[in-house]
Amino acid sequence: MSYTNKTLTFENDQIYFYDTDISPNKLEVMMEWERSLMSASAAYATQNGGDILEIGFGMGISAGYIQSHSIDSHTIYENHPDIIPKALAWAEGKSNVTIVTGSWYDAFHTRYKSTNGTDWTNTFGTFDGLFMDTYGDVNANKFSGSLKHMMKSGGVATWWNSITGSNNYYNIPDVTYDIIDIDPPSNSYFNHKQYYLPKKEF
Repeated sequence: MSYTNKTLTFENDQIYFYDTDISPNKLEVMMEWERSLMSASAAYATQNGGDILEIGFGMGISAGYIQSHSIDSHTIYENHPDIIPKALAWAEGKSNVTIVTGSWYDAFHTRYKSTNGTDWTNTFGTFDGLFMDTYGDVNANKFSGSLKHMMKSGGVATWWNSITGSNNYYNIPDVTYDIIDIDPPSNSYFNHKQYYLPKKEF
């Protein structure tokens, strides 16, 4: 069963679900302790202003930080049916925010295409900054090949880096890192004392 079919539980400081096929314990999707990392990610993604793409809404922490910067537009893709209503509610009254429901890759795949393999059209759009933070994304392996086609020249991208150190999970070339010291509480997905914030320029 895919992540999008899991029933999520929302508490003030975390989102989680249970899957006994994976673990007898709860599996956290996102937690409040990530706030400093979300702030740093948002600051990097918005450094050029302009049009920002965010893939994954989660608890809305990064979205709030992105909105705190001077940007023109903020497009958010969210795929989980339990999170979508929260993202839509959060976006109410924010004139520069667009919530797109469904898979980012399905949208990209249908809007960036070629009829002859040579001439390509892109109605997905291109962006000045991008932040990706998804959970259980079945299309994660397609992110590297898609990323360059989403970005404007001079744009910047970052993403959640669940691997400690400068291991390049998405195999994206020419990535640099900022190292952030952290002390997360016990959880099921990240228990390191340093976070390597990936930075990619186009």
